[in-house]
Amino acid sequence: MRPAVPDFDPYSVAALLESVTTDTGRRFVDLSQETPLLLVFLRHAGCTFCREALADISLARARIEAKGVKIVLVHMADRQAMGELVAENSLQDLERISDSSQRLYQTFGLERGSFRQLAGFNVWWRGIMAGVVAGHGRGSVSADFRQMPGVFYLDKGVIAGYFRHHSAADRPQYESLLESGS
Repeated sequence: MRPAVPDFDPYSVAALLESVTTDTGRRFVDLSQETPLLLVFLRHAGCTFCREALADISLARARIEAKGVKIVLVHMADRQAMGELVAENSLQDLERISDSSQRLYQTFGLERGSFRQLAGFNVWWRGIMAGVVAGHGRGSVSADFRQMPGVFYLDKGVIAGYFRHHSAADRPQYESLLESGS
């Protein structure tokens, strides 16, 4: 299944992707051509589910990288707050893209969530389970709390698989995404 393509001018998207760099100065376009990428869009550093996602990625990282896939994190938080959070999960050496303008989120068709997607019963229940029971906690909101997350598997710069969250509480299976391609 291919992602729905948002309305956009392909020249504007190409220019945006050419201009995006990681926190280490690497160009996104170069990375996407060098190796397959698992592009993980996070919500904000205080989000319980983003904290859970980083813990899941930390556990699956060796298996993902063994398949030749590089993990790149996209976030809206300030670099220091996200740096501390990824360091807690031993992910500080991953490439990160700070996208406070949310232009990449929009380009990849990630929308802002509704009340139900962000605060419905399922979200509250999963928040208690992930935040309290599993110990991922929560922090303060440091970016657009309505922005929905997502995960995209890019191979040679083309989207080969994806997972767009239907609720903030969704929990992607990162390795399955690489195997199934959608």
